[in-house]
This record gives sequence, C-alpha cells and structure tokens, in this order.
Amino acid sequence: MHESHDAPADTATLVPDEDAPPRKPFNARGSFVSRCPECRLPRLNCLCPYRVTAESRVRFWLLTHPLEHYKPTNTGRLIGDILPDTQVFTWYRTEPDPRLLALLDDARFAPFIIFPDDQADYAERVVGPDAVEEALAASRIPVFLLLDGTWRQARRIFRRSPYLDRLPVLPLKTRRLSRYRLRKAASSEHLCTAEVAVELLRLSGDLDASGALDDYFEVFNESYASSRRHHQIEAPTAAMRRLLARR
Repeated sequence: MHESHDAPADTATLVPDEDAPPRKPFNARGSFVSRCPECRLPRLNCLCPYRVTAESRVRFWLLTHPLEHYKPTNTGRLIGDILPDTQVFTWYRTEPDPRLLALLDDARFAPFIIFPDDQADYAERVVGPDAVEEALAASRIPVFLLLDGTWRQARRIFRRSPYLDRLPVLPLKTRRLSRYRLRKAASSEHLCTAEVAVELLRLSGDLDASGALDDYFEVFNESYASSRRHHQIEAPTAAMRRLLARR
C-alpha cells in the first residue's frame, strides 16, 4: 500500500520545501547526479514535461514519515502534481500538525484512513466503499488519508497517532500488482503510495484522474529506472504521449 522495503503505504500544492523537515545531506547512491529541482529526477529524464492536472470528487491528505521527504524515489509527491488540492503533512509522534488537526475537525470533509483490516482491535472502525458514496450524497468531500512510508513506518503512524483513532478505516481491495521498480517490496501485492491513490480514484469513479495519475506514475517509474542505467529515453512511451496530449 505504501512505499516499502519491508511491507504496507489544500488548497495548496505539494508541501513546499520550507514546510518539510530540515534537509540533511543526501549521501546515498546517486547523490552526485544532477537533478531537476522541481521533479527531483535526474535531468537526463526530467519528469516536468509530462506534469498535468486533473479534477476529482475526492481529495488526498498524505501523512508522511519524516524520512520519506529525503527520498527522490518517494511517489507520494506525484499525487500532488496531478491533483493540486492534495495536502501533505509530516508525521511527528509527539507533535501533530495543527493544520491536519484543524482539517480533521472541518465538517466539509469526510476523512478515511487507508489501512488494512487485518487486526481485530479496530474492526468496528472498518468501512467499505459505500461509505465514500454516502459522504458524497451528504455533500461532504471524501478524503483519503494515506500513511506515506514503509509498511513498518505506516503501522507505527497508525498505532501511535491517537488523533487518528476516530477516523473510519477504509481498506483497499484490489487485484492490482505493483509496477513500482525503484524499491524492493516484500510482495508484488504491496503497492506504492501513488499506486494506492490510482486505485482509490478508480474505485471512486474518478477514471480520468485515475488514468492521468497512473500514466504519470508510469513515466516516473520508467524515467527514474532509465536514469539509473544512465540511459536517456529517446522516443516517448505510450503513457508519455497520453500526458503530452492533455497539456
């Protein structure tokens, strides 16, 4: 469901740099690569020409583990590129973001935390897709709260954030297998954050937004993987052509 090595995954755009945790030196493999400051991909295969926007009946709020902000392979930020109403918050165990707390109390929104229904102690909070339609019928905006980190980090956020305990839990049921190639997951059933959003949009009936984000993720995935091989993509892929046609 989330970015993973071990297991589960506004009226403003993606969180500005000044709202992110203080940036530490990036000394991992690839730190010497010249990157685009906007998309963070190596300039060899910049993602910016393929950035488009789409509209959706639902919104996404990302509660991001601090370490994810430093990872160029993070896909949560792709959601904000396509859906400009996306909100991003940094998770700190002892200091909840006051902006998030205020939004959770805003009656305009119907937030659902996206998490598996694999434990009995919160079974009474688990809801199905019908709850999203009920929110829309009540003229509320459904919001999908994604825990953006590794499965281990996501479970820690879920368990150690008391202010999330009142939210209904919406598990994602899908047959989709992950196409994410930039990190090793424990299973192909573990989707990265952007793939989770693609499926939630599809299940919500926002097929245009789902398709745009899926294409954007595919271009990100291919562009980053090609850059790791020091290969520049010459001919646009099918996903690239579809995105260019939307601009």
